[in-house]
Amino acid sequence: MTGYYLQLFSPHGLIRSVHPEIGKDKDTGGQVKYVLELLTSLSENKNIRKVDLFTRRIADKRVASSYSEPIERINEKARIIRINCGGSTYRRKENLWDHLDEFTDKTIRFIEQEDDYPDVVHGHYADGNYIAQQLSKVYGIPFFATGHSLGRNKKKILVSQGNTEEKLNHTFKIDHRIAVEESVLRSADYVIASTQHEIDSQYKFYDASNDARFVVMPPGFNSAAFYPYYRLDMPSFKINLEQEQAVNRVNQEIERFLFNPAKPLIVSIGRADKRKNFETIIQAFGEDKELQTMANLAIFAGVRKDITKMAEEEQEILTNLLLLMDKYDLYGKMAIPKKNDPQQEVPEIYRLAARKKGVFVNATPGENFGLTVLEAAACGLPVIASSKGGPKEIIHHCQNGLVVNVEQPAAISYAIKKVITDHSLWQRYSENGILCTDKTYSWQNHSQQYVSLVEKAVEEKNQEEGLTGDIAYGKKLSFVKYFLISDIDGTLVDGQKTTGLAELREWIITNDGDLGFGLASGRNLELVKKAIIEYSLPEPDILICSAGSEIFYSPDFEPDKGWESHISYLWKRDEIEELLIDFPKLILQEEAAQREFKLSYYVDADFVEDDLNAIYKLLYENKLRAKLLLTENRFLDILPFRASKGNAIRFLSNKWRTPVEKFITAGNSGNDIDMLKGRVKGIVVGNHSPEMLSLRNLKDIYFAEKDLSEGVLEGVAYYGDRL
Repeated sequence: MTGYYLQLFSPHGLIRSVHPEIGKDKDTGGQVKYVLELLTSLSENKNIRKVDLFTRRIADKRVASSYSEPIERINEKARIIRINCGGSTYRRKENLWDHLDEFTDKTIRFIEQEDDYPDVVHGHYADGNYIAQQLSKVYGIPFFATGHSLGRNKKKILVSQGNTEEKLNHTFKIDHRIAVEESVLRSADYVIASTQHEIDSQYKFYDASNDARFVVMPPGFNSAAFYPYYRLDMPSFKINLEQEQAVNRVNQEIERFLFNPAKPLIVSIGRADKRKNFETIIQAFGEDKELQTMANLAIFAGVRKDITKMAEEEQEILTNLLLLMDKYDLYGKMAIPKKNDPQQEVPEIYRLAARKKGVFVNATPGENFGLTVLEAAACGLPVIASSKGGPKEIIHHCQNGLVVNVEQPAAISYAIKKVITDHSLWQRYSENGILCTDKTYSWQNHSQQYVSLVEKAVEEKNQEEGLTGDIAYGKKLSFVKYFLISDIDGTLVDGQKTTGLAELREWIITNDGDLGFGLASGRNLELVKKAIIEYSLPEPDILICSAGSEIFYSPDFEPDKGWESHISYLWKRDEIEELLIDFPKLILQEEAAQREFKLSYYVDADFVEDDLNAIYKLLYENKLRAKLLLTENRFLDILPFRASKGNAIRFLSNKWRTPVEKFITAGNSGNDIDMLKGRVKGIVVGNHSPEMLSLRNLKDIYFAEKDLSEGVLEGVAYYGDRL
């Protein structure tokens, strides 16, 4: 197949292509518009064969049912893919961090099921970047990152408003987000920024900023929707019935607030967010009586029905706007409509203001880009914006408005009056904006730059892979035909006995292209690594460690975070440890033996089955679920109830889309029983312990006559034609 396959990630969930609810809440601002338009524009590029936008599936009666559709097709080459993660109810993006590993894991399963692998993954916002970063490691593919907004900047603003770090971490997990952003800057192949200002003023506060490879690539705007205001008056130009209705709705919605709707219209649009600085715009208008006689003001602050039922922050902002309207007695001079449709109505708002010879005000201080500035300019509406940030770059380039200190109401009102009273200046700004946006800021230009960056990144990755010879574990495991997973101690080796190990190693190397080889052990990762070196064990693709509570992938021993997410369900390690502090016959093992998902004890010599049952009873009475593994009547491991070697193998089978029947497992003792049973092909080596005899009559369990690795090879030969 020719052309590239791209995957975009924006996991919060309230994304749809038809009537997107921009401004519904603080998670549905400009980022949603950006990724939807990027998705569409990339799909229209001839060098792209497919592009998917991954988000979270939500089945919640508080939001539209369209957010529960698993796949939404946009056109022949573009889709929105909705992944189940963290339940089905809507969550704020700050509450999704604990579920992103589940999202990543289910995305891998989706990729395996589709049997189509991306050429590039592109994360949006910190959470989407985290997912794309993990997938990049799995498949060894280029990773693009776009921040949209950054944690360090947000933390600085919120602290300045009197919030404590403790509150910020509780509400926003802000330090975790910043740590992820630091990691993303170090690992992304390219970090795409909208403006140089974004790099110089925000990314510079990150320790990893010097390691990042930044590319300035401003987004485009939807030229089919945002076109010059005068086009409606041209005889040859026709609009459809839906657009006619939108024009009518916008006029009615604004004019019902106003005594004299013919006056120039000052407009500001955004979600109900304190950073949008709507209060200062109202203050500028309210404190300037001359301006009130010259113009009307319309503030579109997101979408609302009942303010009392909105989030606390949005309630506060909208209440303040209404109180300011009352304070300055702006009734009949100011409109604050309750809603606007971003697809149909927002373009008409800009065009209406342009026909009335008004202005658009973006008073966000230090905004990264300012897409609304582009959209207003494309409609022919002059712009007033901050003298700091991305809008300044746009206005400087296009010469379509004025930049001011948006923290000073008098500066805003002065700039507005200057533009609306000088008709030749208004006309020049209007024409400049239309011409500049058409020439410079189009999605077509953006997608062409994007594809050039994709070509460069893919070529760099191919060269790197060619030099090192390393193949990402995800690429290999996606194409193997079967797996061999073996215990180590007593199965492959026993002390200094390594019978047949050299022959087994040679067989694994010979069959490397078709075989995924794994080690499953009660040892922790460090001890497994030690055993690999000490015994010259075959190089594994997969390690199942700590009695099935951990999965790692070679060569870099990357943890399977999807497995961690899976077994963490109802796992309360600290509570179990506290409960067993005074339990008789138990001694907590050294710190080196403890793991996040394994609690390990020594047991006394007289520890019996009744003692084990007593622990189970104690856990049950305290509503704690766990699995107990007693080894050699000396060691007790307590694991999450979902963790075990056998469950780990079933998880791997599901994840890498390889039937369980294609897994050969080998063991020698009771701790291996659960990975030998089921639909796998089990091998019990000749030097097995007595408890393994209970498996002798089970289907698909082969008892080898030979010991250790020779017995494993004997079993492999037995199953050879049956895989």
